[in-house]
Formats: sequence, C-alpha cells, structure tokens
Amino acid sequence: MTATPERHIIKKYANRKLYDTRTSKYVTLEGIAGLVRDGHEIKVVDRETGQDLTQVTLSQIVLSEEKRGPSRMVDGGVLQERGQALLDYVRKTLNVPSDLVNQMERRRGDLEGMVDEAIEQALHRLRIPSHTDIDKINKRLDRLSAQIRSAGPPASEKSKRAKRGR
Repeated sequence: MTATPERHIIKKYANRKLYDTRTSKYVTLEGIAGLVRDGHEIKVVDRETGQDLTQVTLSQIVLSEEKRGPSRMVDGGVLQERGQALLDYVRKTLNVPSDLVNQMERRRGDLEGMVDEAIEQALHRLRIPSHTDIDKINKRLDRLSAQIRSAGPPASEKSKRAKRGR
C-alpha cells in the first residue's frame, strides 16, 4: 500500500476498453479492482462525454467477484481484507446520492428562508403587517391583558362593591 493513495482517472472508450491516464496503460476490471484494494482512488469517465461511470464500473467489478464465488476470499486473511477494502470503497461511492439529497434539502431550506425574508421586506415596504408583525402585536396584547388582570378589578367595580357592602 502506498503512503498516499494516488487518484487514477480511467477513461472508458466506445469499444469498452479502459485506459488508466496515470500509468498510460490499458487496464481491465480486475486491474481496477486491484487498484481499489491497494487503496488508490479511482474515477471512471466516458472518454467522449465525460460522464462519470465510476459507480457502474464498481458494480460490474463486484458482480464479477461474486460470480467467481467466495473461494477467492477464503484463501487467506489478506485476500479477505483486500476484498473488504473493495466493498468499503464501493459503499462509500454509492453513498454519494444520499449526501446529495441532504445537501439539496439544506439548500432548499436556505432558499425558503430567503424567500420568506424577501416577502417580509416587501410587505414592510408596502406597510402591510407581516405574520411576524401580527405575532408581535398579539404577544403585546397578551402582556397588556395580563397586566390589567393582575392590577385587579377596575375602580368602578370597587365603588359598586363598597356601596353594596354598606
């Protein structure tokens, strides 16, 4: 294993050949699997369109490994560890969509906040009370009502009670 993993860009040609730009050599799916097992990062792209084909290629590798059966992994602990490294890399790569979903949800929340703020500013400029303004008014009314209740009955009620008590 190298001290720092190298990144290999693999170009896939229309004839299904795979070309490693780092080593300037053609490579097989098994060769790519070996790179991943050795800790290298890979990215497979379509040579003509530039489309990222890494997930598809890694899926092909996993399927071909499964077709060969578990005997390759049983031979020794080293092979099993290398196989686990390949599976971990595939899992990490396949988790990208969930990361994108989380990022999009955050961005949508940010966008909603910006829209709410813009609407509130427009209402303020038009001197139309916003939801926040109405909430503030309601809270202030609640405080004033509580103060009035705590002060006791109005003076006119006190005088009526005093007259009845005579």
